[in-house]
Amino acid sequence: MPSGKIFIIEDDIEMLENYSRILKRLGYTCITESDSLKAIERLRIISPDVILTDLRMPSKNGFDVLKAVREFNADIPVVLITAFADIPTTVKAIKEGAFDFIAKPFTSDQLSIVIERALKQKMLSDENRRLKEQLRKSSPNRIITNSHAMHEILKVIDRVSQTDANVLITGESGTGKELIARIIHSKSSRAEKPFIPVDCAAIPDNLLESELFGYEKGAFTGANTSRTGLFEAAQGGTLFLDEVGEIPLPMQAKLLRVIQERQVRPLGSNRFISIDVRIISATNRDIKKNVSEGTFRDDLYYRLNVIHINVPPLRDRKGDIPALALHFLQKFALMYEKDIRGISPDAMEVLENYAWPGNVRELQNVMERAVILCDGDRISLRDIPREVCMMPGALASKNLSYKDAKKAWIAMFEKDYLTNLLKSTSWNISRAAEKAGINRRTIHRLIKRYGLSPQSETET
Repeated sequence: MPSGKIFIIEDDIEMLENYSRILKRLGYTCITESDSLKAIERLRIISPDVILTDLRMPSKNGFDVLKAVREFNADIPVVLITAFADIPTTVKAIKEGAFDFIAKPFTSDQLSIVIERALKQKMLSDENRRLKEQLRKSSPNRIITNSHAMHEILKVIDRVSQTDANVLITGESGTGKELIARIIHSKSSRAEKPFIPVDCAAIPDNLLESELFGYEKGAFTGANTSRTGLFEAAQGGTLFLDEVGEIPLPMQAKLLRVIQERQVRPLGSNRFISIDVRIISATNRDIKKNVSEGTFRDDLYYRLNVIHINVPPLRDRKGDIPALALHFLQKFALMYEKDIRGISPDAMEVLENYAWPGNVRELQNVMERAVILCDGDRISLRDIPREVCMMPGALASKNLSYKDAKKAWIAMFEKDYLTNLLKSTSWNISRAAEKAGINRRTIHRLIKRYGLSPQSETET
């Protein structure tokens, strides 16, 4: 039997009761209201699945009800009850968002069919909304952070996303500038339109103009067909100019004109194309220095730099390293179908104290490698690249020299190896010694040196 909550609005009490009786008999829950003004006020309280309303009513008519529903929840289908003489008016209402209409007089079967179709539409809308919400929650476009600096950036992102202001994102390579650009786009009113990334450093200078603005057939040798430019491809959405500081000066002038006039002219064409595109730029250069040196136009800089977001390097937000490492661990453990549940304390200490010159991108690569190599249920030192463990600064918190850092690393590796060895043999010293190819006395000596016990291993 069908189910659903139907809100019936009809000023004729007899007809109102008749509609309600038919729909209840079909298995629907009915809420009735004869006063259209009160009906509009009740909309937010009752949240119906379908609204069935008469078109002509005193006080507020069907158009007023439709307008109120559009403002409250546009996903609720509105079915209009209309006389044959009002059908042209009803068609206008459908163009403005009404789901369907039913003309008087009608049979219970006709009413049933219209309501059933409206409910199916509502179910599809609800499912689509749920899927979008799940996608939003599971989206990779999110920042994993525990640092104050990044939380401040997230606040700026939330404010900036609600505008069309151009944004310039600066920071070292690998800090996540494109991720921030994608988040701004996904939170904006342009989210349903394209996000087009352009690596300005990867496109040769002589091709950059044709890539951005497009070209007509025959515009130059080899132009056998016309091609849409990236500005036009991003229409209604966001164009992300990565490494914008690499754009040569002559091209900077043309880019400035496009931003100012909101028009592009494809190469070889006399026509101008109006564009509605938000521009987000990024660079790892000191672009202010480039402006002062004359290698980047100051007028273009000010056009791009309406909002400036500077992303700090990973070494300046140490608190983010454990959260990011565990995030990447979960991601790659799922990808490679491995049951890895954590990171050993010694391995995490090395990760936290490493300088990360490649920033988040380097940490991601290290964690992917560690997951691939790990043969236990925790990432250990032996899964971490040697250069990460040995690099001066990896043990900087201990204020050690390079020589002492090397000794400390070897000790950490030895302790971690011994812990995993004993765990794999259930603390059977004989089996552990046989597996490692050393004698039992050495095992006992190392256990004593590192203060290991089955209890301590469990605690870690």
